[in-house]
Amino acid sequence: MSIKILEDKCTGCSLCVKSCPFGMIKIVSREEAGKPHSKYKKIAVIDAGCNLCGACEEACPFGAIVIKKEVKEPVVDLKEYKNIWVFAEQKKGKVQGVAYELLNEACRLSGQLKEKVAAVLLGENVEKEANQLIAHGADIVYLVEHPILKEFQDDPYTDILADLIRKEKPQIILMGATTIGRSFASRIAARIHTGLTADCTGLEIDTQEKILLQTRPAFGGNIMATIKTPYHRPQMATVRHKVFKKRPPEEGRKGEIIRKVYDENSFTCRTKLLDMVEDLTQKINIADADIIVSGGRGLGDPKNFKLIEELAQAVGGAVGASRAAVDEGWIPYSHQVGQTGRTVCPKIYIACGISGAIQHLVGMQSSDIIVAINRDVNAPIFKVATYGIEGDLFEVVPALTKKFKEISG
Repeated sequence: MSIKILEDKCTGCSLCVKSCPFGMIKIVSREEAGKPHSKYKKIAVIDAGCNLCGACEEACPFGAIVIKKEVKEPVVDLKEYKNIWVFAEQKKGKVQGVAYELLNEACRLSGQLKEKVAAVLLGENVEKEANQLIAHGADIVYLVEHPILKEFQDDPYTDILADLIRKEKPQIILMGATTIGRSFASRIAARIHTGLTADCTGLEIDTQEKILLQTRPAFGGNIMATIKTPYHRPQMATVRHKVFKKRPPEEGRKGEIIRKVYDENSFTCRTKLLDMVEDLTQKINIADADIIVSGGRGLGDPKNFKLIEELAQAVGGAVGASRAAVDEGWIPYSHQVGQTGRTVCPKIYIACGISGAIQHLVGMQSSDIIVAINRDVNAPIFKVATYGIEGDLFEVVPALTKKFKEISG
């Protein structure tokens, strides 16, 4: 791409200067710029560091700024790629909930593309899970079973999925933005030379170009960026757990299970999995909880998380936390809610001493009911709260705990 100032049209009005978010444009005299004299004494000059965002082109009322876009050719034959794939992440032989959420979304997108939905399942003795994937919307399940695939390991999982992609040529691949997905998806994208949009919060189909529009938070969650992959295939995106809804299974739904067999050389691994250690501090997984009670910097001290734990126990919920509390070392990362933690969508979310930074709101604002407890009436959390309690959490939280215990008997 390139940008050009049309000398005969530029009036030196400076509207482009005001529109440039990067300060790359200035107005100078035509003599200083070495331009021919005209009825306009000044002209716009664009710095070499311009990133061609296009804001100035839109702002110029005289059509004096032109951005020339290079016409690129796809690096692959796009017509060869078809169907939407979902990587069906499994742990201990059970497909994780995020896979079913992605299947539901894939079915919606497939209706616009008139394509089939396929799931890819890697593991050991997991064929029974393939039938559940079909019940939740998969038309095809690609199944690969081997002892080394029982637990996720980067090398064999990457080798197998990359080979499947090269042979079957899906046009879209959706993966969960989980610990496994984040480690795995980037390796796959690099291996097959395609793009990857991480942590998407929205997926749509451009009905004219028939490509995937991938929306995610950018600039610290302050804007939402929509990204597309026009020249490479497949189009890859990771999506957080609880962003999309899971639809009920359709018992008796028919689909095709395609078992893929690989020789032993395909299962090489440079590392060895020694053990899996559970986080014993997390009694209820916050990603799956119907009620979450979260604590933030307002607690003031790690020992005060006991108040949060007692309220969570009284309402039968899980304990969450803001990034500030986790960064202070008050509670393990597995409890963190927000853009850099878990995205949650409980029926009730109770925020205690959390101001409501945009990074935290991104991870919990889709909750059905949000209760905010904060003594700062101007805290951003109150803007998204269903119910707001302005007060000292050290008084409010124990009072709520006592009341819920009375109710539960």
